[in-house]
Amino acid sequence: MNPREDTFPAVAGVTHRFVRAGAVRLHVAEAGAGRPVLLLHSFPQHWYAWRRVIPGLAAGHRVLCPDFRGAGWSEAPAGGYDTGTRVDDLLALLDALGLDEVSIVSHGWGAWTAFALCLRAPERVRGHLALNMTHPWPERRALRRAAWRFWHTTLWELPLLGPAVLRHWPGLTRFLLRRWGAAEDGVEEFVRRSRRPGYARAGRELNWQFVVHDLPKLRHPAADRLRVPTELLAGRRDVLVPPALLGTALPVRVLDDCGHLIPEQRPDVVVAAARALFGDA
Repeated sequence: MNPREDTFPAVAGVTHRFVRAGAVRLHVAEAGAGRPVLLLHSFPQHWYAWRRVIPGLAAGHRVLCPDFRGAGWSEAPAGGYDTGTRVDDLLALLDALGLDEVSIVSHGWGAWTAFALCLRAPERVRGHLALNMTHPWPERRALRRAAWRFWHTTLWELPLLGPAVLRHWPGLTRFLLRRWGAAEDGVEEFVRRSRRPGYARAGRELNWQFVVHDLPKLRHPAADRLRVPTELLAGRRDVLVPPALLGTALPVRVLDDCGHLIPEQRPDVVVAAARALFGDA
């Protein structure tokens, strides 16, 4: 094993633990003390995506950054990458940590899963700040107009091709992360972890399960079904999930100077918005 395989990138004040959450062992990065806030990363990232947000939120909160199954340092089983199972993992994690209720800040794929969690178990979520992701009720015409922006997922989601691209052609992952606005101190970290064999397969499964399970079930606007106080932050320069895709079903705040990776580009805004939404301002 490469000696770096089990070395966590350093973030001041962060500790690490592994938690058995139902059928999977999840890695959790943790910092601070106070009311718990769960930070949920996107793909192809892991907990380190929150490195610039953690210090601000940890001043007054217990910040928990789990790696989803098949990401970062969590286990990468053969299956379980559909949204429903990812929600199961999070609920099992909260139970294992003894947390009845948490606030959530989420990004991208993590936000999609967080919306599903809020719909299934709203009593477990105090508030939800979602970054750079549509809600479960996108306007279908806007979704069709934006479909071309997700061209890269075809290379990730196909059998055999998807894992091969993630493992052996990391240039695509680097290109996308930089295009989305990733800082260089994270690009190689995310590329390296996503290239491992089981994790490359997991990345393919995550994208494919969205196609076969989630896309056919997209809902019509019905935000009144969402009982959790929720706000969306969008980047005006987001080349993947533009503000026009978010519609008006939920409150949306657009940041003019941001792209797809608001946690890296404007962590100060994320911290302030989270504190305001969760009643900590």
